[in-house]
Amino acid sequence: MTTVSPSATLDLSAELEAHHADVIRATLPVIAQHIDDITALFYTKLFAARPDLLAGLFNRGNQAQGAQQRALAASIATFATHLVDSTLPHPREMLARIGHKHASLGIVAEQYPVVHEHLFAAIVEVLGTETVTAEVAAAWDRVYWLMADTLIEFERALYKGAGVGPGDVFRETVVTERIDDPSGVVTFVVEAADPADPLPDFIPGQYVSVGATLPDGARQLRQYSLVHAAREGRLAFAVRPVAATADQPAGEVSNWLATQVTVGDNLAITLPFGDLTLDTAATTPVVLISAGIGITPMIGILEYLAVGASRRRVLVAHADRNPDTHPLRALQRELVDALPNADLELWYEQPSGAGRPGTLTVSALDLPPEADIYLCGGAGFLQSVRAQLTAAGVPLTRVHFELFSPDDWLLQ
Repeated sequence: MTTVSPSATLDLSAELEAHHADVIRATLPVIAQHIDDITALFYTKLFAARPDLLAGLFNRGNQAQGAQQRALAASIATFATHLVDSTLPHPREMLARIGHKHASLGIVAEQYPVVHEHLFAAIVEVLGTETVTAEVAAAWDRVYWLMADTLIEFERALYKGAGVGPGDVFRETVVTERIDDPSGVVTFVVEAADPADPLPDFIPGQYVSVGATLPDGARQLRQYSLVHAAREGRLAFAVRPVAATADQPAGEVSNWLATQVTVGDNLAITLPFGDLTLDTAATTPVVLISAGIGITPMIGILEYLAVGASRRRVLVAHADRNPDTHPLRALQRELVDALPNADLELWYEQPSGAGRPGTLTVSALDLPPEADIYLCGGAGFLQSVRAQLTAAGVPLTRVHFELFSPDDWLLQ
């Protein structure tokens, strides 16, 4: 059985011609000023022309909140800014993160012209033809295709590394176990519906996309971290139900999985992808810092280390509201105890008599020198921890992070 590798080479040679660069520098401010209007109109036009994309590919929850619109706007603006100022850090992490997400959704090169058509129609409609002259349109067209071609080639390399053709990432599976955690999180263990085509192994920290056909007929996709060490032909992912709040709708796919799916049911999942992965050949210390459901990729890493009886120095820190909301708490404790050089530090916002009270503080951790540090949690949590790590003198090149949203790379 093969392991789906996260490695692929990003072509970082994209350069903007001087005459286009001058136009981009001059028009970036006006594009930035209207970017929210442009992207909102783009998605309106795209889904009017292709309603199947909203029902079968794009996350309807992110669309309702505007998260996907902000992610698209920021990615193009970030890439364009780098093209006209090479002294800025290259957005390689952004491109890699987007490429892995695209591969996990089965995105192919033929879909990029569709995005281009409706995006540029929105730019012209919002800014007007007096602003979007032929020269301006040509310059921004060049920016778009430099970014698109970089992603297309990267995604092709990911598909090749997975041993499949472009977009051929979905597999029909059968649920063999359902494990209900006291926190409300549900872990599903699946195996291939066709024994002749078993599921691959994975690199600790990767995720799969899960497809769900909802009661209204829409087929929605969501990504979930793999949480068990690789088993022969089986993968496991953890799902937390999401209740509606004033700031976000209920989790369509997560709630459907948690309430409707049981042992024996079929699920469509993708091959594993993701770039927040453990260097399995390294011997350096590992620090795993998480909050809430951000614990899931850390569990996958811990299980890998435990199964291999790793002697690496491992420091695990997790923050939650209280012990009852702490996902996979018993499993985390069991895995840390199984490692000879591992420690676990816990923080709970609500007084409970367990762990430390309040919010996670990096200064309270005995960070091993030269450790690789992995972070996963909400945006505010990641921003706080990254700032604390920087203040502690930790180089950000050693800090790797994941946020379960379409614009997580914006924290880099």
